[in-house]
Amino acid sequence: MLPAQQGYDRAITVFSPDGRLYQVEYAIETVRRGTIAVGVKSTGGIVIAVEEKPRRLQISDTIQKIFQVDDHLGVAAAGYIPDARSQVENARFFSQSNRMMYDESVEVEAVAKHLADQCQQFTQYAGVRPFGVALIIGGVDDGGKGQLFLTDPSGTYISYDAIAIGAGSEQVTEFLEKSYKPGSMEDAAVLAAAAIRIAGEETDTESHIRMARVSADNRRFEMVPDGEVASFAAKAAAKYPPRSG
Repeated sequence: MLPAQQGYDRAITVFSPDGRLYQVEYAIETVRRGTIAVGVKSTGGIVIAVEEKPRRLQISDTIQKIFQVDDHLGVAAAGYIPDARSQVENARFFSQSNRMMYDESVEVEAVAKHLADQCQQFTQYAGVRPFGVALIIGGVDDGGKGQLFLTDPSGTYISYDAIAIGAGSEQVTEFLEKSYKPGSMEDAAVLAAAAIRIAGEETDTESHIRMARVSADNRRFEMVPDGEVASFAAKAAAKYPPRSG
């Protein structure tokens, strides 16, 4: 039995007898071991946030887990970040090609589907490995509607009102299911900060939060200044105090 099990374990193109692709499952496990990333939709746009823990001598001005794809569209990643950079470059090329061909901004779902299709291709052919990253893709379409999608290494893409990926995402998703209500951009930012605080291992997680937003008013992706992030984190601590026990 052992040699057969090893065969299923190593071959990306072979299903095991119980219908599993082990390499894809390993890639999804890589995502679960990444630091937390959260996306929240509001009535005025979308907010994405991540937890980043720079090393002591690391210059942390460059954000590692949030990427701008287009003026109206951004991505937060959890898992193997070099894979995220590769997918983001692909998404940027796809987005700019759409703008050149059709003279309009690409729809958020079109980018999510394009990246999910690429992930699925890497589960199907020998000689490749799955992407070890999941992405939260958020933006505002031409009609002013905020959109939030999740893609994962299997090639799945799903739309959400609020979603978390990475370490502690099960606990955070449970919190989001109980706490999410459609509200303002500030409400979404406070909820995202609270979600990362729940998953964080340290008490001063607000110093590790990085956040971006796309408002429906101007459809512009922008990083949230550290001062505003600290304010959102303080409001989150007051509105969602840690549960005792």
